[in-house]
Amino acid sequence: MESLKKLLDFFLKLDDHLARVVADYGTWTYAILFAIIFCETGLVVTPILPGDSLLFAAGAFAAKGALDLTTLLVLLSIAAVGGDAVNYSIGKYLGPKVLTGNSRFLKKEYLDKTHAFFERYGQMTIIMARFVPIVRTFAPFMAGVGTMSYLRFASYNVVGGILWVLSMTLAGYFFGAIPWVHEHFEAVVLGIVFVSLLPAVIEAIRLRWQSRKAEPANEAAR
Repeated sequence: MESLKKLLDFFLKLDDHLARVVADYGTWTYAILFAIIFCETGLVVTPILPGDSLLFAAGAFAAKGALDLTTLLVLLSIAAVGGDAVNYSIGKYLGPKVLTGNSRFLKKEYLDKTHAFFERYGQMTIIMARFVPIVRTFAPFMAGVGTMSYLRFASYNVVGGILWVLSMTLAGYFFGAIPWVHEHFEAVVLGIVFVSLLPAVIEAIRLRWQSRKAEPANEAAR
């Protein structure tokens, strides 16, 4: 319970934590941000790391002059694209072995949500999933497990990674310095999380509704 509170505090007060990182580590902040974005997208066991909110916060600090915007956009785009590439490779070479066992790191509900996205959006999932927490981490893994060729995956990966980093970071850059946003950063983070999770929630509701509609037809066919 205590660890959950600390994790929640970290997410909601991301601006305060990032301010301390910038003050304590200076230029090394870029390396820390790179590592977090890379791991959030590249390691299938770390889906709870901040993604959207961290990019937004980094953009807000760039607007204040604490970080360089161009450096952020370039480095974090490389981290996002490279992370997905590694995740695809993990899925391709280790996925079939891992999925045959009971892994406590790969929760079935996460895999089911990602599978639902692939069913709905096909290969465009690699781009769409960039804007959905958790699904973002599992989409490249599932693409590697599946039959998507690496060249096709790479094209979607580059486009999706750059779009995600640019949109989230520039949103923070242009809106993060607004006094109201700065004073209510916790509410903004919750709003970002809510909007990010909305597609997954809608998709889950749609699938549940379809399954309920199919039940009477299946019973009648028996």
